Amino acid sequence: MRIAAIQDSPAYLDQAATLEIVRSRIAEAGAGGAELIAFPEVFVMGYPVWIDNTDASAWEQPAQQKAFARYLDQSVDLTGDEFATVVDAVREAGAFTYLGVVERAASGGSVYCSLVAIDPTAGIVGVHRKLKPTYGERLVWADGDGAGLVAHDHAGVRLTGLNCWENWMPLARTAMYGTGSQVHVAAWPGSAGLTEDVTRFVAKEGRLFVVSVGAVYDASMLPDDFPLADQIEPGTKFHNGGTCIAGPDGRWVVEPVRNEKGIVWADVDVGEVARQRQNFDPTGHYSRPDVLRLSVERTRLAP
Repeated sequence: MRIAAIQDSPAYLDQAATLEIVRSRIAEAGAGGAELIAFPEVFVMGYPVWIDNTDASAWEQPAQQKAFARYLDQSVDLTGDEFATVVDAVREAGAFTYLGVVERAASGGSVYCSLVAIDPTAGIVGVHRKLKPTYGERLVWADGDGAGLVAHDHAGVRLTGLNCWENWMPLARTAMYGTGSQVHVAAWPGSAGLTEDVTRFVAKEGRLFVVSVGAVYDASMLPDDFPLADQIEPGTKFHNGGTCIAGPDGRWVVEPVRNEKGIVWADVDVGEVARQRQNFDPTGHYSRPDVLRLSVERTRLAP
């Protein structure tokens, strides 16, 4: 399978401009023969970088409220015409795509950290909402559910995906292994410090390929009129990418790539998954379902 992991920067807080970047990268990856394309966590329209760099928990602080309102305004309606152009781009490229988006909730006042699975023939086949936003993210994103904890098949390969620290959640990983996943996409905001240890660990534990994909963020991306711009030091670097790929033996296929923007390519032999599971299959012959069981609630929840 030919994999294209997109390490780039979004047009921060600009949905339309970021979708243009997404369509361009999908076309580029498709032209290069990609069968699987992976984008970073909430690439459309950006990670809420201000939460770790300002007093984000301040109660009724007008600038924080304005920042959230701006974020909400630029979030994605997956049923809208704009996002349909991404589905068209995936269809044209012929490659299965995982795209991280800030998804607007039906209430209109909340957003999810969502990983959208797009099939080149069937269109959107899955939307995984992050189960538990991490630390400061809880000030911005709503909790997700288990409806997206499923696998998708493309080109004879079984694919799964999780957001960021969900890849550190043992039961979430186990749910993915239990689907028979062979290639797992781990979408991150960015930074090698986040990806370099867990990528190899999950790959070896699950005996599968893991594609960790991250973005590049710095303070120069912030719009001049961003409500909290004056609280963030100019020149601050938030994330350095860290895109990397590990094989089912835990060894690097591609070591973490720092700071560079572009497509990280890899050609992998998915047959290696079966060979590595000869001595360890965590949800197969090396499990004990008579002793240990996992129950997964896959209902899409709504208020």
